[in-house]
Amino acid sequence: MSRKWSPRSKLFAGLAAVLALAAFGLVRSYAQRLSAMDPGSPTEVLVAAQDLARGTTLERGMMGVSDIPAAFVPPGAVAGSTDVSGKTLLAPIVVGEVITSSRLGDGAGPVAALVPAGLRAVMMPTDLLPSVVTPGDRVDVLATYAGGQPYTETVATSIEIIATLDPKGGGLGDGPHGPVLVLLTDPSSAEEIAHAVAAARVDVAVVGPQSSPAPSAADG
Repeated sequence: MSRKWSPRSKLFAGLAAVLALAAFGLVRSYAQRLSAMDPGSPTEVLVAAQDLARGTTLERGMMGVSDIPAAFVPPGAVAGSTDVSGKTLLAPIVVGEVITSSRLGDGAGPVAALVPAGLRAVMMPTDLLPSVVTPGDRVDVLATYAGGQPYTETVATSIEIIATLDPKGGGLGDGPHGPVLVLLTDPSSAEEIAHAVAAARVDVAVVGPQSSPAPSAADG
């Protein structure tokens, strides 16, 4: 004797059938979209063979060639056959990352290549120990003016260090003997820093990473 289905059982069975058909349709549609995607033919592009810091002057051994489907090649990717030795990186890249033309400084020295349009690099002698700061750190520039009532003022805040230079043999006279900081700033702040270096004792306050602004497009 066959068992009769209750209305509730019939409802659940109908819903299960509908859901099964819907799932089948979704899977089939997804499979069709995948098969329709054409990533394109492999394209040879230049990639980093190791982690490279901003400001690195590229050499052949630092780069390799990789085949990437054309659909996934980033805009401005450098072709694998291109020789970019001697060019400077405007931004850090990691091993395996595609090298793009926007990351390369063209026709500029190692410092000028790090300066985005509209900004300036200004040198500031210091008495810091060589290991205190490194490129990428940010500092506040403080100027202490002597006189009847000495006072200190903040000339610029959270300025990025893009390079440090050894003052030995640099023709900097008998001033501070620590590393010369190359600071990235706007033209107005560059003028104020230069004035402070000429007229006052200049020091820096190192800004911690939690206080530093997030990198922007201008930072490269």
